[in-house]
Amino acid sequence: MALIKSVRGFTPKIGDNCYLAENAAVIGDVVIGNDCSIWFNAVLRGDVNSIRIGDRVNIQDGAVLHTLFRKSIVELGNDVSVGHNVTLHGARVGDCALIGMGATLLDNAVVGEGAIVAAGALVLSNTVIEPYTLWGGVPARFIKKIDPEQSKSLNQYTARNYLTYASWFKEEGKEEG
Repeated sequence: MALIKSVRGFTPKIGDNCYLAENAAVIGDVVIGNDCSIWFNAVLRGDVNSIRIGDRVNIQDGAVLHTLFRKSIVELGNDVSVGHNVTLHGARVGDCALIGMGATLLDNAVVGEGAIVAAGALVLSNTVIEPYTLWGGVPARFIKKIDPEQSKSLNQYTARNYLTYASWFKEEGKEEG
């Protein structure tokens, strides 16, 4: 069972039909929507400020979400995919956005709806990524615009795949129990 820990009077709230891997950690002021998956070694540390996660969000293996005390929060919209080993530190991510593996988003960065942050990118504090654009590099910079329909379709497809993956683990747990 995942580590779900209260701190400073805040207890995580987890929506319906969510999957939390056995070694995921969800701590403090964290609210997770419905149909989400939090994968192996992911850490959602709402100890110093809030983390808010929409519906059908997947936080993949090794991702870390954290904030600055009284200065930044993490907010993820619906149908967001957060890739393996991503660090989100006080960033806001819009609906249907995809954050590539190993990317880092720093405090008060904003990723617009349907945007893609490439694997390994470093999004500096206070950067605003417009909706339906691709950004990459260190530091991250604008690469190109993305067709809104293609982006939304691809990113929702990825998010929905994680619902399927999570169901495999839920079924396995029922068989073992």
